[in-house]
Amino acid sequence: MARGPSAPTTEEFEDIARHLGLRLDSQDIEVYKELASGTINICRRIDELTSDVKPRVKYPRTSGFKPDPTDNPFNAWSHRAEIKGADSGPLAGVEFAVKDAICVAGIPAMNGSPVLEGFVPDVDATVVERLLDAGAVFKGKVNCEDLCFAGHSQTCWNGPVKNPHKPTHSTGGSSSGSAAVIAAGDVPMALGGDQGGSIRIPSAWSGVYGLKPSYGLLPYTGAMMIDMTLDHLGPMADSTEKLALMLGAMAGPDGLDPRQNQLPADYDRDYTPALGSGVKGLKIGVIKQGFDQKASDWPETAYGESDPVVDKKVRAAIRRLEDLGATATEVDMPIHFDAGTIFFAIILQGAADFMLRASGGGSNWSGFYNVGLIEAFGHGMKARADDLSFTVKSVMLAGEYMSRKYQGVYHAKAQNLRGLVNNAYEDLLQSYDVLAMPTVPFRATPITSPSDPILEQAGFVHAMLGNTCQVNMTGHPAINIPCGMADDLPIGLMVIGRRYRDIDVLRVSDAFESVGDWKDM
Repeated sequence: MARGPSAPTTEEFEDIARHLGLRLDSQDIEVYKELASGTINICRRIDELTSDVKPRVKYPRTSGFKPDPTDNPFNAWSHRAEIKGADSGPLAGVEFAVKDAICVAGIPAMNGSPVLEGFVPDVDATVVERLLDAGAVFKGKVNCEDLCFAGHSQTCWNGPVKNPHKPTHSTGGSSSGSAAVIAAGDVPMALGGDQGGSIRIPSAWSGVYGLKPSYGLLPYTGAMMIDMTLDHLGPMADSTEKLALMLGAMAGPDGLDPRQNQLPADYDRDYTPALGSGVKGLKIGVIKQGFDQKASDWPETAYGESDPVVDKKVRAAIRRLEDLGATATEVDMPIHFDAGTIFFAIILQGAADFMLRASGGGSNWSGFYNVGLIEAFGHGMKARADDLSFTVKSVMLAGEYMSRKYQGVYHAKAQNLRGLVNNAYEDLLQSYDVLAMPTVPFRATPITSPSDPILEQAGFVHAMLGNTCQVNMTGHPAINIPCGMADDLPIGLMVIGRRYRDIDVLRVSDAFESVGDWKDM
């Protein structure tokens, strides 16, 4: 029996025509059904031609198990399993966890969402395979926010992820579990993803080191996408040294991800020279708009206000870098606040079109398409859309409205405006080696109750993106460096570098880490 799609019924084509605004009579419908038969036959032949074209799985593994709540006090782990990598390498024997938006073959991956409950990938993400090649040991998947659409840690289908420093409070998101397992001491390393701050926010709120690398430095192959122009994967760890080792193991093209087409030939392969090199002579531009923020600075968005203790601790951290020989100068970034508005206009409709309406796989790009994920996502969206978090539903509804009513014009306008944000960063980075400001202007907020009114919960879930989202548009590397505590809640310094000079932000992080225990600062 031939595989592939079935021929459409008359009723199906009539419904499609109405949805597309076409006025077709019954005779027209039958004509177009006949024309569609060619497409159906092509797809049947594609199924016949399809063989095993997915990346091979190199390392043996078992299916593992869902952890017992008593062994998972912060609800950080989604699934436990062990995969031993190569016998030797720069990360030999070092354990790591993987955000549940990143595929590991044979291990369930639900991306924090009900629509992917029960999905088991058949591929390893390239970054996972490369860590295993470097000798690291996979210890399990960790929870993240529902389809990664939140900066808080309360929308995961498996329940909120609690901050190990203060369990009543958020870890930050969307890489919430990745930060929590490191902060809890379960593993020293984890993989995260970052479209608007999702590595750096939980790193700041949970007191771990987290790097959003330069755009395209790490292959995205095998990870679940939101918007191809904003997607980043990156390392999270309990030390700068481990970040550098992870980055060196994972960096470079895999030939399957078009995000890497911009990667220069002379990108760094080894990031360990950043360790111990100090910051003497380094010029730091301190972005003044990153501090002392008021609600009136964000008239179009729901970003949060600055917490004075965060400003104080971050400025003290910058003074410590000056004591080590760096120079710091306050600089002006007038587009900082408008850039946050531009970002939301891009990601709202970009995610609605690319991810939610295109079954998590998008189209019109050349690379590896995760067919099993696309199929599972599409079926799940049809069967369980009502179970999605309010964050995802709001993106779906607003994105669909903007597409129907305004034909995607505002997404297009915002994409054109991102060049202004890029130019602003590039101009400053001509004069300064790195830029600095608070990662998140305020400390972790309490985890709200699912029974709280949606509008009250919504005030928390995106408020923390105000300083992080800009460099997702520009592609510059940005690192969170833990730099202090207040009321048991960590505070983070963010350092931004020139594109593909990730080694510079690691250099700053390592120098600051050498000063002393950040918890006592």
